[in-house]
Amino acid sequence: MRDALRREYHGEGLTEAELAATPWEQARSWVDDAVYRSAERDDVPEPMAMSLATIDAAGRPDVRTVLLRFFDPTGPGFVSSLESAKGIQIAGNPAVAASIVWPAMYRAIRFRGLAHPLGRPEVERYFGERPWGSRIGAWASRQSQVIAGRSGLEEAYARYAARWPDHGRPDDVPVPDSWGGYRITCDEIEFWAGRANRLHDRLVFVRDGAGGLDEASAWRVERRQP
Repeated sequence: MRDALRREYHGEGLTEAELAATPWEQARSWVDDAVYRSAERDDVPEPMAMSLATIDAAGRPDVRTVLLRFFDPTGPGFVSSLESAKGIQIAGNPAVAASIVWPAMYRAIRFRGLAHPLGRPEVERYFGERPWGSRIGAWASRQSQVIAGRSGLEEAYARYAARWPDHGRPDDVPVPDSWGGYRITCDEIEFWAGRANRLHDRLVFVRDGAGGLDEASAWRVERRQP
């Protein structure tokens, strides 16, 4: 079985000469490539899926998949119930790590830093852009809480859907007080590119001063062994 699961990586790699001057430029390029490939082929079905690791009250890591919903030179961002497991864990310890992996492209980006809550205006603006069904779902689901069965979730959805019908307006559904989002202020951004013989490229932007992802003076580059 192990032999059947072994496969060679035939990625293009990433050299220092090819690396962009800033982590923002490099990350934006790779995300754009993944989105384009997703539209053209079926081997990158969810290009914005991001694994997010937090730390619980006992100091144990916890990880789940979220979607990259905000991305600009201040850092990557995602939305969540603030009362979910990750919301509670971030409130207790804002240190997080996140990674986006595109296996078909032999590429991955890894982020490490601190998660900061998004401002309410940004949350409300984004919530109004979500499909009506997703906005209703934010009310129906008590994220991370135990529920006896799926029927309870569907009943809650039907109840809120009847309360706030879809009129095609961004304000059809109010924003729950418990719903929000976070942006990661990064200290490290690693770009991984798969190569043959497991000699992968790992080029890491490490924070060296104040500044956004688009400020070259704020970062130094390290090559790390695979």
